[in-house]
Amino acid sequence: MPRAAVLLINLGTPDAPTAREVHRYLAEFLSDPRVIEMPQWLWQPILRGLVLPFRSHAAARRYESIWMPDGSPLRVHTEQQATALRRWLTERGQQVHVAYAMRYGTPSIAGELDRLIRQGCDRIVILPMYPQYAASTTATAFDKVASAFAQIRNQPEVRFIKQYFADSRYISALADTVRRHWYVHGRPDFSRGDQMLLSFHGLPQRAIERGDPYHAQCLETGALLAEALSLDAHHCRVTFQSEFGRQEWIGPHTAETLAELGASGTHRVDVFCPGFTADCIETVDEIGVEGRDTFLKWGGREFHRIDCVNASAPFIDALGELTLDQLKHWSGVVTQSRRKEEVTISDMGAASCLTL
Repeated sequence: MPRAAVLLINLGTPDAPTAREVHRYLAEFLSDPRVIEMPQWLWQPILRGLVLPFRSHAAARRYESIWMPDGSPLRVHTEQQATALRRWLTERGQQVHVAYAMRYGTPSIAGELDRLIRQGCDRIVILPMYPQYAASTTATAFDKVASAFAQIRNQPEVRFIKQYFADSRYISALADTVRRHWYVHGRPDFSRGDQMLLSFHGLPQRAIERGDPYHAQCLETGALLAEALSLDAHHCRVTFQSEFGRQEWIGPHTAETLAELGASGTHRVDVFCPGFTADCIETVDEIGVEGRDTFLKWGGREFHRIDCVNASAPFIDALGELTLDQLKHWSGVVTQSRRKEEVTISDMGAASCLTL
């Protein structure tokens, strides 16, 4: 009988917080033409000669400062999401294989797809952990899946989940995460001017001009989340972080906004990253350390970084429902629980015939 699987795909992480491993990871990441959209003959000498020798050591120190006992935060949280999703599906009678892979680094997309196919899975849902679509994230993950299938003779059926930036279940999970933080740490006093920033990963302005929908989707996610939290535009702003290089990036920029808020006398700012489904170096270090230091340096008093949705129950609910939305299109997929029911019914029918 057909067997189904779901593969979660996240960005990637070094295998260890060392300059060597960071160098290897960044070399793969920054060599992707969808990430750095310039001729490789021009970019590679710059990357190998200037970027990697200096950036690898600095990034390794940052990774080391946030490394968890079981590995990098991104890998730990993504693995927990896969485990929780597998349990969620099993509890609902869906015996679906669940795996996770990284676009850059390990576990690789090709390796995990090969493993799922060897386990008998011939229908696979590809679920990128990027709610908002961008060519440099979602599209390159799909590219890698297609590249892996190019080496397979008997290919499985595949369904891709392109985006879920406005899905009500995803928005609800985001709102729940913020409310849980406020329950523990208190809600900002917006009447005195406290602020909420929704910080998304940045993107070069040229990518938007070429037709990438990412910016508009981030704004819609921000508006829907603000509405769910009953916040208006005066209290909740969408900003963008993690700029790289000298080209123009979409804004307003998170770091600059934090400096402006601190200098203007804002007492408290809460920063949440709705576009990141798992905490990583961009949220834990760039926001939680660098962002905090910037805000306090410029005069702010109280800084809060709100954890990403990670493996929270509402987000796993959202992932589960997104998966079921795709599985229902495959009427031929029979889960183990359904097989048991069919065997039982068949046995009962045979017994009736014998009785007659």
